[in-house]
Amino acid sequence: MAITTKTGDSGKTSLFGGVRVEKDHIRIECNGLIDEVNARIGLLLVELEQDHSWCEKLLSVQRSIMLMMSHIATPEDCPKENKKSHPEEALVLCDSWVVELNEVLKDEKLAFLLPGGNRIAAACHFVRTGVRTAERRLNTLNKQEAVPVYILKFFNRLSDLFYLLAMVELVNSKVKPEKFMLFPSQKRK
Repeated sequence: MAITTKTGDSGKTSLFGGVRVEKDHIRIECNGLIDEVNARIGLLLVELEQDHSWCEKLLSVQRSIMLMMSHIATPEDCPKENKKSHPEEALVLCDSWVVELNEVLKDEKLAFLLPGGNRIAAACHFVRTGVRTAERRLNTLNKQEAVPVYILKFFNRLSDLFYLLAMVELVNSKVKPEKFMLFPSQKRK
């Protein structure tokens, strides 16, 4: 099979089910941004040692994202059923990982950070900012056509997850995070 079909040369592409849409259609834009997130996670993975404790979970996140993209590419009125599974367990994984990371950081005051510190933490922030952009466009899509709720929740949690991963990386590496300003909830602690 050739990767080049030339069917997109006129500025159109297909959604799941074969409906042709402009390449700047909101569903295509969402999936493009989510694809960028997945590529950024790939960049983070190559920064980690192969046996790093995050690797399997990050690969699971990447696989779940690919399945979610399939459902985002499926319009509500699609004549063909999308039989790909809905990876709702990804939200559970994300939530449990956030709890685990919060426990590691229980003595840290959380703050708005200047991204950086080391390559791994910076990569986590690079993923986090991409997630936030994708999440905003998913909310735009959701105003036009319903996006499965677990996908909206997942992308909301995912930005928290990558913030926490960056913080844990800095703490574990004994690199002082550049805190810009404490979160309002942390000022009372």
